[in-house]
Amino acid sequence: MIGITSYGAYLPRLRLTRKIIAKAMAWYNPAIFGAAKGEKSVANWDEDALTMAVAASYDCMTDRQKKAIDAVYLASTSLPFADRLNADILATALNVDEEGVTCSDFTGCTKSATTAAITAYDVISAGRKENVLVAASDLRKTKMGTNFEMFLGDGAAAVLFGRDNVIAEITGSYSMNCDFIDHYKGHDKTIDYTWEERWVRDEGYGKIIPQAITEYLKESKENIADFAKVIYPCYFGATHRIIGKKLGVDPEKVQGNMHEVCGDTGSAHPFLMLFAALEASSPGDKLLLVGFGQGCDVLSFKVTENIRQFNGPQGLKGALASKVEMDNYLKFAKFRDLIVSDLGIRGEVNNNTSLTTLYRNRKRILGLVGLRCTKCGTPQYTFTPTCVNPACRAVGEMEEYEFASRDAKVLMYTGDMLAPSMDPPAIYGIIDFEGGGRLLADFTDCTLDDVRVGLPMNMSFRRRYKDDMRGFSGYFWKAVPATYEKGV
Repeated sequence: MIGITSYGAYLPRLRLTRKIIAKAMAWYNPAIFGAAKGEKSVANWDEDALTMAVAASYDCMTDRQKKAIDAVYLASTSLPFADRLNADILATALNVDEEGVTCSDFTGCTKSATTAAITAYDVISAGRKENVLVAASDLRKTKMGTNFEMFLGDGAAAVLFGRDNVIAEITGSYSMNCDFIDHYKGHDKTIDYTWEERWVRDEGYGKIIPQAITEYLKESKENIADFAKVIYPCYFGATHRIIGKKLGVDPEKVQGNMHEVCGDTGSAHPFLMLFAALEASSPGDKLLLVGFGQGCDVLSFKVTENIRQFNGPQGLKGALASKVEMDNYLKFAKFRDLIVSDLGIRGEVNNNTSLTTLYRNRKRILGLVGLRCTKCGTPQYTFTPTCVNPACRAVGEMEEYEFASRDAKVLMYTGDMLAPSMDPPAIYGIIDFEGGGRLLADFTDCTLDDVRVGLPMNMSFRRRYKDDMRGFSGYFWKAVPATYEKGV
């Protein structure tokens, strides 16, 4: 039996209600009022497709052995690097073993996640791999005052495929490919070019998805009525309902498109919709999943008895529940680099990254891997082999120690209005890890009023800086409040 053994979700905690977008931009395009219901998930200024994929993957691997992963696939249409293996950065952030692990990026269309899932199934079936992590993530930039600014949200999902303790068995798949261009992003462009909505709605979603599902049913000799949920992405609400009607699906069996709670999250969206179905499923339920983009992928799953004992990740419910309202449209626009502002002289630093230093310290920087003294057991995040315990001071008696998943608390902090920041004031301080170890870290996803000494914190993989001159993003870990009491 091959299928899903774990899954994890991540939605940025910032949520922007569409009414705020409409209030700010409807003077320019009144048509956006038609999509102004609900809210969309919004990535913070220091998040991108890679950081969100890391967050979803950590959620997926809660209480699971990361060293057992032997392949990491990352699916996205908005990866930060065009010629650097993004999946390898993800694997390093997870501190997966480097030897014997295959990393690969899947990109080029929004069905890349389901294509990666089919590939994972194929390599496991062939006996080449045992545990394949497939992460999907997208943060797509749109022009201001457009319907796509209303439709699209940010988010990530991760699925672990394997043979042990399968919660949803893969029972079949089908793929069709066609160069239907509903949108595209040309070379050196940052924003997708989109075609007429009616074309996308009627000729794209409305015809290609039903055709792919019909062909899968014909090939597999299954009946659409046997599926407890039919899951397909479509941010046009009316078209989403029409597709189900065209296929003869009971409306209650059509999984909601999640428009009003987070928006369409691109490559991650089929997985997030699947998680919504899994979290409400029972053993024996059959689920049909579709990925759309330059064709369609179709996968069928059967939920197993293991779903009853499955626990650990926050999943989609937790990701939806953990949110902070964002009530400033201009802040959102600045986070997306849609408006120009001045960071001041202190912001004019040369961010040229030493790639040799990054390589030598990749585990410490990307994986937040520190050391623990094997003589006295003291953990420390340092670059020296000397134990910081004054009663020990052993030299060279160290083993690797992961800090990324450790709980922590604020020991001391400050808010700095002089430091350049995209979201001033810059907040940073020293955090104290449970079990030992301290770190001077930036704080994110919070205001200065949110922070206090003793506040529980979690670590989050974030973009530390962006070198626009050279097109390089530098990453490190920041501290995020574990609980939220106020908005942003």
